[in-house]
Amino acid sequence: QVQLVQSGGRLVQIGDSLRLSCTTSGLVFSDYYMGWFRQLPQKEREFVASISGSGGNSFYGGSVKGRFAISRDNAKNTVYLQMNSLKSGDTAVYYCAAARHSSYSYTGFDYWGQGTQVTVAS
Repeated sequence: QVQLVQSGGRLVQIGDSLRLSCTTSGLVFSDYYMGWFRQLPQKEREFVASISGSGGNSFYGGSVKGRFAISRDNAKNTVYLQMNSLKSGDTAVYYCAAARHSSYSYTGFDYWGQGTQVTVAS
């Protein structure tokens, strides 16, 4: 079965950097767009970033553009989210996800990781 296993979330300080990882199994990784979303309690999942199967195209939500970078290593079936200049507003549970087609909405993604908490403290 398809699995997305995340790692890397933790407590950091404002201005710090952090990298999240998401390793997949059970799918042909390079056939899938990979995305990152984040969610606060009782809020909808917010699009953070996505990347095409080849890694040649990437997309970002407005609140993270210029600070976050998504990348993937198809040999390792892993997608990364490098987060720089973290702000308190970046505090959320972060989810990785896989989709057969490009999408900015969580409804367009088929498979999800378990989520990992990122807390940015002042």
